[in-house]
Amino acid sequence: MAGGGFAVADGPSVDYGGRVTFSVVVTCLMAASGGLIFGYDIGISGGVTAMESFLSAFFPGVLRRMAAARRDQYCVYDSHALTAFTSCSRKLSAAAPVYLAETAPPKWRGAFTTGFQLFLSIGNLAANLVNYGTSRIPTWGWRLSLGLAAAPAAVILAGALLIPDTPSSLLVRGRAEEARAALRRVRGPKADVDAELEDVSRAVEAARAHEQGAFRRILRREHRHHLAMAVAIPLFQQLTGVLVIAFFSPVLFQTAGFRRDGALMGAVILGAVNLGSTLASAFTVDRCGRRPLLLTGGLVMIVCQVGVAWIMGSQIGRDGEEAMARPYSLAVLALTCVFSAAFGWSWGPLTWVIPGEIFPVEIRSAGQGISVAVNLGATFLLTQTFLSMLCALKYATFIYYAAWVAVMTAFVVAFLPETKGVPLEAMGAVWERHWYWGRFVQPPAKIAQDP
Repeated sequence: MAGGGFAVADGPSVDYGGRVTFSVVVTCLMAASGGLIFGYDIGISGGVTAMESFLSAFFPGVLRRMAAARRDQYCVYDSHALTAFTSCSRKLSAAAPVYLAETAPPKWRGAFTTGFQLFLSIGNLAANLVNYGTSRIPTWGWRLSLGLAAAPAAVILAGALLIPDTPSSLLVRGRAEEARAALRRVRGPKADVDAELEDVSRAVEAARAHEQGAFRRILRREHRHHLAMAVAIPLFQQLTGVLVIAFFSPVLFQTAGFRRDGALMGAVILGAVNLGSTLASAFTVDRCGRRPLLLTGGLVMIVCQVGVAWIMGSQIGRDGEEAMARPYSLAVLALTCVFSAAFGWSWGPLTWVIPGEIFPVEIRSAGQGISVAVNLGATFLLTQTFLSMLCALKYATFIYYAAWVAVMTAFVVAFLPETKGVPLEAMGAVWERHWYWGRFVQPPAKIAQDP
């Protein structure tokens, strides 16, 4: 970024000669499968709340409140008890994205790390299909939906038993020869393993030179950019308004003429669109870069949010009691799917890719921990408040989230450098050349001298 404030970084793209080997593919696929349970949990917890047998068993008061609010489509799902169940059931392993970033070849790190979001989308789509099927089983269909969560859990358990430690983690524990063998296994016989291992060792030694803990170090001035990204990236993902689209889609699909299980069918359609766009992201993230995907995704999401707000305001009205004409309903459905696709190629997967690759070894655990905590914390808080906001602001809720997407898109333009193809150990040079963050970054020699 030398000489240009907003230019794409031409960072040090060191080529160690590593290739995409069978070993690295299998290893990364097993690690990425950690997203299965997260995606399945999101889909199942949201889907069973659309089943009357589940609501009557656990939330009988919710059924009464929903029946009383049916005339106002904006307020039909306004229930904190229901959203509390959905938001409290979400869990995630912080280790999977970091493992993928450390194991994948630098040239293809984005594609492999996107695998976490890909498996999350697969888990979500599978859950939506399960819900659609079990909704036809009276009284106990929701039990089958929840019980089948054992399947992705078994996949994750198998992966945890089979995947090896990363070279970085082995070096931290002083097992240099094992680290070299592990690196050669995932890079292939023609790779310059010694050169890459030397760079990893240098980063590990720099981390050991610091006496402070990782969470104390990330608060220091030279890590200001890391702390900002650890908080901003996951927070912005939730402020895209994807929760509004996900929760309000049942009403939109029912308005378009679907039958009573239209909510679950709508979730299946959106899940399939999201999976397809995540696949597209995996194939393009290391060719196009991170910034172009975030910028195009942001612009498309703004257009979709504004379009939905205009249609809802003009057709349903402020009180939410007007019937929407079918052509406008289909337009809302189309905008919803395009929004889901834009999220799937941008903020969906890249929220896991970017934090997993930007942190140096000495603060990697703290940075990833903060990122995941902010993501889950923001998810919980927003799911507790956005339905009430939707009921109060009506269609203007979509304008509110469109404004946030505009803010985060401007943030990417100004403050997020391109990290495509940059080895983890050379990532510091990218920040040194940034027009703003460069003032906080200390040269490696200076950092090593600090107490």
